[in-house]
Amino acid sequence: MRIHAVHTLYDERLARSTRPFLARGCKVERCRQCMLRTHLCICEYRPLATSNAAFLLVMFDDEILKPSNTGRLIADVFEDTFAYIWSRTEPNTEMLALLNDPQWQPYVVFPAEYAEPERVAENVELPDDKRPLFIMLDGSWAEAKKMFRKSPYLNNFPVLSINPDKPSRYKMREASKDNQLGTAEVAAKIVDLFGEHENAEMLDLWFDVFRENYITGKMNRLLPDDSALKTLQSFMLKYGN
Repeated sequence: MRIHAVHTLYDERLARSTRPFLARGCKVERCRQCMLRTHLCICEYRPLATSNAAFLLVMFDDEILKPSNTGRLIADVFEDTFAYIWSRTEPNTEMLALLNDPQWQPYVVFPAEYAEPERVAENVELPDDKRPLFIMLDGSWAEAKKMFRKSPYLNNFPVLSINPDKPSRYKMREASKDNQLGTAEVAAKIVDLFGEHENAEMLDLWFDVFRENYITGKMNRLLPDDSALKTLQSFMLKYGN
């Protein structure tokens, strides 16, 4: 099983915890990779995209520990995904080196209304020798706004924004805004904007599988016969690598 950056960051964050993470559901026995109840583990079905896109997840401190986090789904699907814990005063030196690596063109994914107009990009435009590095600020809405405002090393990068045309399918946390999407949902829309439409759909379908299994475990329900996993498997038979 492929261990990716979010798995590694989870282990690192857990190792330095001085007290147990006592969120609701913390006593449930979970898979350490997908964070679902063990009998609902989806790890064996993880899809992997062939993509020119890369992601940088900048995660608020406890976000990495939350079973409801969907940033890890991006790392499941996109092999070139990097993940670091955010710090206002001591940003990770490896992360800063990544942002300055000339192979990447970083884009901060955030609502345009919070950025200066001159920073807002309508499309992903790349020199021939660069690949896009989509920076996702992963946390609650209040935490994401704090990271956006207090990360000066991101200030020189263009901002990509999406306008949700449908309500979020997330339903695993209470959203503070009606059109607020989960991190993986936003990433799928960014990948679609980039032009990798099948990869965008793959991530969307993988999100649906996670959401369905998460809610099934939370509500002690049975999985539906016409499950999200079957839809993903049909897609992979048609388009998968």
